[in-house]
Amino acid sequence: MATFIPDTLYLRGKPAPRRAPARPEVSVCLDCLTGLLEPELAVHQGRVVAFEPDGESFTQYFFVGSDDFAAAGLRSEVAAAIEKRAKNINGVCVDCGGRATWLWISRREVSSLDQTERIEESPGALYCAKHGAAKLCDALGKVDEANLFYVNAPYGDSGAYVWI
Repeated sequence: MATFIPDTLYLRGKPAPRRAPARPEVSVCLDCLTGLLEPELAVHQGRVVAFEPDGESFTQYFFVGSDDFAAAGLRSEVAAAIEKRAKNINGVCVDCGGRATWLWISRREVSSLDQTERIEESPGALYCAKHGAAKLCDALGKVDEANLFYVNAPYGDSGAYVWI
């Protein structure tokens, strides 16, 4: 199961709407979540650094915009590393050759957001929004069991999908 709250970012436990009016939250199975989330991701115009979630221990997988990194509780050095990676997304999608706007970082490359050096140096894979959305949703679809208390849609010019 997952709770999809598309237009709300939670900052230190408090809701911070990112769209007005905010769409309602829904509780859905993981298959239905990817059906709702993938179209949102595929049309997002901003840059996204997406960290592959830990399928065995995550309870939240959410997008946080670069401007909200500090308020969301990301350590300053982690925020700086992610922001640098987002600003430097440049190249073509590995699937279609289109303009890349996503950087996908696998768990093999970065297994914890505490690994600042690995965030800075991991090669990752570049994707366009459509194929980045498919990659993220494919990763969620491979999770055997999860109770995700919070998943949101991307907003703004750049940011990251992180898990806790």
